Amino acid sequence: MTFCRSRKNERVTVKTGSAAETLFLGERLGSLAEPGDLLCVNGELGAGKTVLAKGVARGLGVREAVTSPTFTLINEYKGRLPFYHLDAYRLSNALEMADLGCEEYFYGSGVTLVEWAERVAEILPPERLDIQIENVPRSENARKIIFLPRGERYRRLTEELKRLVCAGD
Repeated sequence: MTFCRSRKNERVTVKTGSAAETLFLGERLGSLAEPGDLLCVNGELGAGKTVLAKGVARGLGVREAVTSPTFTLINEYKGRLPFYHLDAYRLSNALEMADLGCEEYFYGSGVTLVEWAERVAEILPPERLDIQIENVPRSENARKIIFLPRGERYRRLTEELKRLVCAGD
C-alpha cells in the first residue's frame, strides 16, 4: 500500500498501486470479517469493486472463482463463512433489491458485499461499512479506497484493518 490516512478514528483512506494490492487489501478485510458483516462498495465502472470483492472472498477462504454478479444479481460462495456477493448496477431502484430478499443476506450469518450500493442506499441497514473506490488521476492502476464505518462493529473492523495494512502509520 502506498499510504494510509485516517481521520478522527473513523474514515480510513488507503492508496493501492495495483490490482494485486487492491486484491490483498480485500483479502485482509475478508480475514477480519464476522458473521453478519455488510460491506457496501461504490465506485465508477472499472474502479476495482470486483477485484476488492475477490480479495474479500479469498480472505474468507472461498476457493472457487469469484465473478461479478452484474447479470445474476447475487452470487453465493462457501468459505469459513458464507459470502454473498450482490450487484445493484442493473437495478432500477431499491425496491427491486428488496424484492430479491436482500434482508436475508443483510441480517444473515454470512458476509454480504454489495457493489453499487449507493443505488439501493435507502434499504441498507444503518450499520455497515461503506467503501468508496476512486481512480487516482494520471495513474492507470492506482486506487484510493476510503473506508467509512457506520456503527461500532465497523469502527472496530476499520481500526483492525488499518493495523494490518497501514503498518507504521
